[in-house]
Amino acid sequence: MRIDGSGTLRAGCVLCPNPGPMTLEGTNTWILREPGARGVVVVDPGPHDERHLERVARTVQEQGAQVLMTLVTHRHFDHSEGSRYFAELTGAPVHAVDPRTRVSGSGLEDDQLIRADGLELRVLATPGHTDDSICLFLEADSAILTGDTILGHGTTVIDGDDGLAPYMDSLYRLRDLTREHQVRTLLPGHGPILTSPLAALNSYIDHREARLAQVRDAVEAGATKVDEVIDRVYPDVVESVRPAAASSVRAQLRYLATKGELPEGVEN
Repeated sequence: MRIDGSGTLRAGCVLCPNPGPMTLEGTNTWILREPGARGVVVVDPGPHDERHLERVARTVQEQGAQVLMTLVTHRHFDHSEGSRYFAELTGAPVHAVDPRTRVSGSGLEDDQLIRADGLELRVLATPGHTDDSICLFLEADSAILTGDTILGHGTTVIDGDDGLAPYMDSLYRLRDLTREHQVRTLLPGHGPILTSPLAALNSYIDHREARLAQVRDAVEAGATKVDEVIDRVYPDVVESVRPAAASSVRAQLRYLATKGELPEGVEN
């Protein structure tokens, strides 16, 4: 278990013991609480790991606090699968964009302001990693909870063939907000906190633009199938993450197709 003040006044983290290629060190379950308040908001309870979920509930209780609501940043099971059991433990509703991940809760909409015992969070729709992905702006601490839109290290996977265009828009939006509000911290769904948000966002944008250039080059060199592009663009990819690479390549090819930059006969 990791309980981490995260460099902010209002956010702490309990790390789920589910490390792996796609989850990095594990899922970060965030506990948000206004200083001096009893009510807390939990973000991303994690997978159905009863010991982890019970640790999160116990951590809140030991602080003399109570969970008022749980928010889910997107539907992937390593963030949402434990929602029902966590709701049973705490009696608190689970709110999410995707109705399948809600538990006695409501939907989340872009620019929605969530208030809980003095705490304020702004919902930011950031589709791309999934079509239901959101981030949460904790303006009082100049922090953004990013789910899997931005990770503590490495890059995220685009889940869906049409996700790259909205994902790029989401990155540009987060960069603009970071500049406008002088955001100091990104609190990701996996990996360590990021204390240089603008640098992290610029790195993500540069990486995606560079990958697109590599995919263009692979196609120009004769690659016409997804696997052929993977072999040229991700030559060192291990088999366990090849499906994720394939998902990203399809997204990149579809993105180029929508821009009119993909020749006929190329799989996408």
